[in-house]
Amino acid sequence: MGKKIAIVTGGSSGIGFAIARKLACQNIHTIIIGRDEQRLNEAANLLGENGQAISFDITNLNSIPELVNRIIQEHGQVDILVNNAGINLKKSALEVTDQEFQQILLTNLTSVFALTREVAKSMVEKKSGSIINISSMAAQYGLPGVVAYAASKTAIEGMTRTLAVELSPHGVRVNCIAPGFIATKMSATALNSDPERKQKVLSRTPMGRLGNPDDVANAAYFLASDDSTFITGTVVPVDGGNSIGF
Repeated sequence: MGKKIAIVTGGSSGIGFAIARKLACQNIHTIIIGRDEQRLNEAANLLGENGQAISFDITNLNSIPELVNRIIQEHGQVDILVNNAGINLKKSALEVTDQEFQQILLTNLTSVFALTREVAKSMVEKKSGSIINISSMAAQYGLPGVVAYAASKTAIEGMTRTLAVELSPHGVRVNCIAPGFIATKMSATALNSDPERKQKVLSRTPMGRLGNPDDVANAAYFLASDDSTFITGTVVPVDGGNSIGF
C-alpha cells in the first residue's frame, strides 16, 4: 500500500493549514492548493516531506479538470479531498452588489463543486475516498452582515447530503464540518476589533472559549480516516456547543 494522497484547498494558513499539518503528520502525502505562491511554499516546507504546494486559483473553473488530471497522473489517485478555501464579505445585505454576491458563490460553492466533481470521478472509479467540506456557523443560524457567505455555506451543507447519497454506494464518503468560532489570525482581527461581538460569541459558547484550528483538524482527520467508514452525509459542528448554546 502506497501513501494516501490528500488535497486541501486554502491550505496555507488557519484551519486549512492545521488540517494539512494533521494529515501530513499521519504520513499522508498532502497537496495544499491556494493562490499565494510564496505563502503556499512556506506552508509546504513546514509540512515536511509529506507536503506539496500547487499554486492555483480554484475560481478558474475551466482549468480544474486539467489540475486534477495532473495530480492523478503524478500520484495515481486522490484519497482525501478537503474543501476548505473560502472568502467572506462583511457588509449589510442591502449594500451587497450582484457582483459581490456572485464572487462569494463562485469561490465558496461553484468552484468547490467543480473540484469535487472531478476528484470524485477518480474516487468512484477506484471505489474509495473521503470528501470533507467546510461549512460554518453562518449556515446554522442567522449571522448579520454575511448574507452571501451564509448562502454559500448553507448550500455547501445541502450539497454534502446530496453528494453523500449519490457517491456513498460507490465507496466514496462525503461529510461536512461546521467550525464554530475558531482562533485564527482572520477571526482574531474581526473579534478583537468588536468586543461586543466577541462577548456575545463567548457567552453563547457553553465551553466558554474559542476553538483552535487543531480542533477542526482532528475532526477532519477522523472523517478522512478508516475510523469513520460508516459515517457519511453528516454535518459535524466543532464549536464548543455554540450552535446549541443559549
